[in-house]
Amino acid sequence: MDERTGTQRVAAIHDFRRLRRQATMESLLARLTGGSADLLAFEDVRQKLRATAVSDRQLREIPLDAIVGSVGRYQDFTRSFLPRQDSDEGRWARVMMASNDLAGLPPIEVYQIGDAYFVLDGNHRVSVARKNGVTRIQAYVTPFRTRVPVGPGMRPDDLIIAAEYASFLEATRLDESRPGVDLRTTAPGQYQLLREHIYVHGYYMELGQNRHVGFEEAAADWHDAVYLPAVELIRQRGLLRDFPGRTETDLYLWLAEHRAELEQQLGWEISAEAAAEDLSSRAEPRLRQPADESQLEMALSTERDPPPAAAPWRRDLERRGDAWLFDEILVPISGEAAGWEALAQAISIAHAERSRLYGLHVVRSAEQREGAAVQSLRAEFDRRCAEAGVSGRLAVEVGSVSSAIRDRSRWVDLVVLQISYPPGPGPLDRLKSGLHTLIRTSIRPVLTVPRAIPTISHLLLAYDGSPKATEALTLTAYLAGRWKRGLTVLTVAETAMAAETMRIGARAYLERHGVNAAFVTGRGPVGPAIIAAAEDTASDLIVIGGYALGTVGGLMLGSAVEEVLRTRRMPTLICQ
Repeated sequence: MDERTGTQRVAAIHDFRRLRRQATMESLLARLTGGSADLLAFEDVRQKLRATAVSDRQLREIPLDAIVGSVGRYQDFTRSFLPRQDSDEGRWARVMMASNDLAGLPPIEVYQIGDAYFVLDGNHRVSVARKNGVTRIQAYVTPFRTRVPVGPGMRPDDLIIAAEYASFLEATRLDESRPGVDLRTTAPGQYQLLREHIYVHGYYMELGQNRHVGFEEAAADWHDAVYLPAVELIRQRGLLRDFPGRTETDLYLWLAEHRAELEQQLGWEISAEAAAEDLSSRAEPRLRQPADESQLEMALSTERDPPPAAAPWRRDLERRGDAWLFDEILVPISGEAAGWEALAQAISIAHAERSRLYGLHVVRSAEQREGAAVQSLRAEFDRRCAEAGVSGRLAVEVGSVSSAIRDRSRWVDLVVLQISYPPGPGPLDRLKSGLHTLIRTSIRPVLTVPRAIPTISHLLLAYDGSPKATEALTLTAYLAGRWKRGLTVLTVAETAMAAETMRIGARAYLERHGVNAAFVTGRGPVGPAIIAAAEDTASDLIVIGGYALGTVGGLMLGSAVEEVLRTRRMPTLICQ
């Protein structure tokens, strides 16, 4: 051995021993962090992913970082191909020395699965190349085919998930029936849940079609009828931004689980849209009002969060386009004779909107909830809904009536309240009024019903150009246009010029939406002017914006809303 060769060998051995120390540290750090520094075993991956060779080997350059495993020596090197065995010192040093010769090293041999490579021959050459800072290497590549995407970042946990995915695709053939489908997840065990969803979907397909439905057929129909609509909702809501690092399939399963939990908690069916909205809100917790805050504190407190750009119902209207707006209607049921008026009115709207009715009865104790009176009320609710041909479901809750209605209103599109005792004229009366609190805090439109109107034929909109009135204008345009009802717009202003300005804006909006309306101008106090106009135009429903003043101002000065409610003349839709 000449002096030059001896020097090269000493340097190579020095490099090997340094890399051995790095390998020990890499393995230790992986154990401390719960990760893995191991190479993947090709045969293990091939079997789990059901990979099969698809063509003869090809000579080409491959990226070193895409080599994630080995066929036979996956225990001899770390994931970054640092040597783990002291016995490899001599061979590693010879390869290092050969890499500096003019002749260089021959190509390595690898198997390819997806975008990942596994060394069949040339593990030491890969280790040396990485030590020398090389990024690409010549290799004879034998490709293997698998149903699932495989990338160079694959870890042992990823292999478990990929294996489950491969088994799922083999059972469903969704990659064949729906080319380009992407059902990746980020946690083990998720594909068994997807199988259960498909089994349930297939069961209902068999009931509906009165025939046997195979698993592959059920999977394809589930993908189109259940999975894709849910994913579209996830995209519309931007939920992936709230859950970085997760996939659409992850969120589909979480959304389904969250929806089921909410339905069990509330005793109602919950729409996917409502569950998605709640899931998003839980991802970014917002400052909320304490649950035990008294009504007085609520009434006198100022807004703690800036108001949303648009009310939730308005966002739904803009997003749904031609779809019905009031899919779910909440109707508190007192059990008294007068309390059934609200249900009768809700049934009328349910027919017009194809809605589901959710009744709510609140009791003071768990014993009352299981009592005979509640069972009788439930039977009566079910009977009335069945006779009317609408879908209805009653939930019974223990607690405060106003709190229960307020908490549940966020899960529906409209709240229908029977109004037996409207707010009194004084500030203390309004402080004590649960109705006042419900209307002020509701994020959904509230329909108050002194007596049911079986068929609503004409609407009256009270419009003053304020932001709340503009919300009411938007809702009224939908109702008049979708229900094909007559509409009168009332403006009450101090001057004729101000009234004309209001009319111009309202007329332009309604014309853009293809809605015809008559316009009248009121005189004097707003509340009596609204009632007079409703009687003069034979209106069945008044639509009005909510409390326009701040909380304290609304308490001290009163509002047109409460003046209208105190008359108890006709149903009044209050748009907050």
